[in-house]
Amino acid sequence: MPLAVWVLGFAIFAQGTSEFLLAGLLEPMARDLHVTVPTAGLLISAYAVGMVAGAPVLSMATLRWPRRRALLLFLTVFAVAHVVGALTPGYAVLFASRLVGAIACAGFFGVAMVTAVDLVPGEVRARALAVVIGGITVATVFGVPAGTFIGQYLGWRAAFWAVAALTVPALAGVYLTLSGGRNVGRTPASRTGTREQIGDELRSMKRPALWIAYGTTALSFSSMMATFGYLGPLLTGPGGLGERWVPMVLALFGVGSLVGITIGGRVADAHPFATLYTGLAGVVATSAGIALTAGHPAAVTVLVFLMGVAGMATNPAVNVRVHATAGPDRTLAGASVTSAFNVGNAIAPWLAGLVVDAGLGYANVPWVGAAMAAGAFATVVWASRLDRRPATPTPSAERRTLEPAATDRPV
Repeated sequence: MPLAVWVLGFAIFAQGTSEFLLAGLLEPMARDLHVTVPTAGLLISAYAVGMVAGAPVLSMATLRWPRRRALLLFLTVFAVAHVVGALTPGYAVLFASRLVGAIACAGFFGVAMVTAVDLVPGEVRARALAVVIGGITVATVFGVPAGTFIGQYLGWRAAFWAVAALTVPALAGVYLTLSGGRNVGRTPASRTGTREQIGDELRSMKRPALWIAYGTTALSFSSMMATFGYLGPLLTGPGGLGERWVPMVLALFGVGSLVGITIGGRVADAHPFATLYTGLAGVVATSAGIALTAGHPAAVTVLVFLMGVAGMATNPAVNVRVHATAGPDRTLAGASVTSAFNVGNAIAPWLAGLVVDAGLGYANVPWVGAAMAAGAFATVVWASRLDRRPATPTPSAERRTLEPAATDRPV
């Protein structure tokens, strides 16, 4: 892997730490801000909403920019948003800062994914994407538990300061490892005007198969987030664990995620459907298991680890299918992967909050995740059936380099 790919993964680590940090801090934040835990949980949804809006809009707005310039701008705005969030005394400003930070994160994520794909040969794109997305996984292993620990002992605002500090080396790394000139890979901006280029990008979004892949994307990763977002209260409530154990269980989820994304990155290029079937079935089973054994912390801990393995194994497969289906004009399509992920991530905490507000308790929250994973499984079945239809040959050699093996052509 080029060093720049690893740098992008580190930057995603910093941003992923922020995205999932609140899972272990909802209760202390709710007390400090004088709101309910479900209301504090909406800060997770706010981040997801910002990610949905930010990725496609910013990727198109910066389409003709050198990618280094765009990435540096997004990281700077992200850091400033976290400084504002750490300093604000009220919920409303914190909510707004989460939105702004998420929009900047989305812009970075969208451009980073396309940059990583263009930096490597076609046969290892899933691995490159796994490295970049792996930043999120490493965040769940180290960043989120460490941030939860800092938040519990120094206050949640200190965790926000820590995220802002993490952004500084990411800024330096992007500046030093990426070229400040023309974009790598295919550079339509060098040959066509902005209007024609945007037209090409919009036409690439017309493929029905791409929207099926987005449906899988929206439901797959977020099926874990319904449970993960309320994992702290679930462990300390029905599970009966003390707050000091929460970071350890979150770290165990992260270890499982790291195992899962490593496996997925190795097998997704050749077997995307098999990877998706296996991983999503695993999320359904583990989510249901957590709901049924919520009062037994040892069982929940093991199942949380297995849910991380199963859920993150699907991530490279989802991404590589979207990029394969999108074709050569893939800046908008690739950035919209981030939006699709976060459509689900916005819905999942909201649905989980409805379960809590209805008085059903934290133990029933994982059923939301099980239902979302089952929905994702259904979209994969749909895509698999369409995939059996005769494929229309594509004369472009560039398009052929994006396609996986003939046994797993994009639908």
